Amino acid sequence: MKAAFIEHTGPPECIRFGELPTPSLGQGQVLVRVGAVSVNPIDTYLRAGTVAMNLPMPYILGCDLAGTVEEVGPGSTRLAVGQRVWGSNQGLLGRQGTFAEFAVVDETWLYPTPDGIEDEQAAAVALVGITAHLGLFSRARLAPGESVFVHGGSGGVGACVIQMAKAVGARVATTAGSDEKAQTCRQLGADLAVNYRRDDVDAAIREFAPEGINVWSETLRAPDFDRIVGRLAPRGRVVLMAGRDARPVFPVGPFYVKDASLLGMAMFNAPPEAQRKCAEDINRWLAEGRLRANIARRMPLAETTAAHRLQEENTLHGAGTLAGKIVLAP
Repeated sequence: MKAAFIEHTGPPECIRFGELPTPSLGQGQVLVRVGAVSVNPIDTYLRAGTVAMNLPMPYILGCDLAGTVEEVGPGSTRLAVGQRVWGSNQGLLGRQGTFAEFAVVDETWLYPTPDGIEDEQAAAVALVGITAHLGLFSRARLAPGESVFVHGGSGGVGACVIQMAKAVGARVATTAGSDEKAQTCRQLGADLAVNYRRDDVDAAIREFAPEGINVWSETLRAPDFDRIVGRLAPRGRVVLMAGRDARPVFPVGPFYVKDASLLGMAMFNAPPEAQRKCAEDINRWLAEGRLRANIARRMPLAETTAAHRLQEENTLHGAGTLAGKIVLAP
């Protein structure tokens, strides 16, 4: 099968695209014919070796996938041959990734794709959708009528935060790096979308939520806690999901007198049953048209090196040339 893989960690140029054996099935696994995959920042960190994790070499890149069940292994009872599925959590914790024509996946990490939803939509919403859901609901316990703020609402996680918060009746404010991106955020449902390159974000947030933000979903790698706590409502919750190397100053006094909560969250720590609950909501919202992935680029799998380079330019270097997800097709 064709696959995008590495034989050692390093820059995007270490990615190879070529033939690897089609993997064999184990207990409780299924073979998926991959229809689409998507790129996430964690993919680039693993490839570069900046996040230390056991990688079986040659290591196939990628966490997300959507496709069709090609074969069912022994002990697999939830899925059937020919069924369309999507999932995430591959390429992590010793598992092989998804950037290939075929992927062997434990069925516990796969979910049925709703009728009428294309593989590229399902793949693009996988990791970012589960991440957004865990942060908003499992960790922050978002309630209807509350206010939510998320940086970069046109990005992968940000777009899902906007739509999921709106789906449960919350009010959402976000930022964007251009008027075009701000308009995209409004189309996704944001009540307030501020161009942070031009407008006064703090003033806009104060006007939007005079009593403060209830749930602050922080996607930046270097949080400004003085700003966050200053804009937080009493008993507000801050969800952190990025910035492994960040060591920012933290305003302890202003934080604790608000009875606030600081909640860390890494998607791959959540057990299968918790992620399946996320997937059930995601599937319902996809089917109802209340959730869609914001796809910025579509590329062939053979261009994985270029896709990783583009992701890194935006995630690490702030290029601002990507507003949404990169989707690849085998």
